[in-house]
Amino acid sequence: MDADTPRLSPGAWIAAGIDWVNANAHGASVATADVIETVLDAVTTLLLFPAPWLLIPLVAAAVLLAFGRNLALLTLACLGFCLASGLWKEAMQTIALVSVSVTVAVALSFPLGIFAARHRKVEAALRPVLDIMQTVPPWVYLIPAVMIFSLGKVPALLATVIYGIPPMLRITTLAFKEVPAELVELGRASGATPLQILTKLELPAARKTLLVGLNQCILLSLAMVVLAGLVGGGGLGAEVTRGLTRMEMGLGLRAGLAIVAVAILLDRLSRRALE
Repeated sequence: MDADTPRLSPGAWIAAGIDWVNANAHGASVATADVIETVLDAVTTLLLFPAPWLLIPLVAAAVLLAFGRNLALLTLACLGFCLASGLWKEAMQTIALVSVSVTVAVALSFPLGIFAARHRKVEAALRPVLDIMQTVPPWVYLIPAVMIFSLGKVPALLATVIYGIPPMLRITTLAFKEVPAELVELGRASGATPLQILTKLELPAARKTLLVGLNQCILLSLAMVVLAGLVGGGGLGAEVTRGLTRMEMGLGLRAGLAIVAVAILLDRLSRRALE
């Protein structure tokens, strides 16, 4: 393109904003990074504290008591594969990153989704923003996060949270819009408070649809974890990246299958826990 041709460059505006944040809010960025790393390290340490040969039977036994034999066998198979593949530590790091990311994404998108379902103008304003968030290539989210927080687990978690918010927010809005108006009116007529209507009527009616949103959030977060390995996010994503850069098909395949095992396990457990 000719140097004199006018060009639209939103990235230049965003870069200017990031430069301002780095220059004027460095302390806040450091404090945020410290909190995120502390939480992630605590969850990872908790998962890695018991020996694998002890943790796997304990988790399988808990699943057996709570959800039955089939899911317990699946738990044994998924966690056993992570151990047998030599990627136990990386799998626990990935589970920690996904767990924290999904928790934050749900905490942000769930109340906003309820608010949007009850206010059409808010939903209309959010729709193009969510369209952009879901259309932009996911690795683009890593660029500003790395520019502010440098390489490591912090930009990986923030990018994963941002990537997981749109599906949960959309489906939460849809779930509460589909709650029959007659059900809400019945609650009001019986003298129930707004909180009671939400917890006793709307949430049970919207539960199945909300479960779809949670599953989408978990699976998309796992997909983002692979890309997060490019910026030092650790876990199984780093092993996939290492296998790619070193052209080691065995390592990349093992790490990829371990991610599949973690995804299946988290998906099935989340489904049964909310049924």
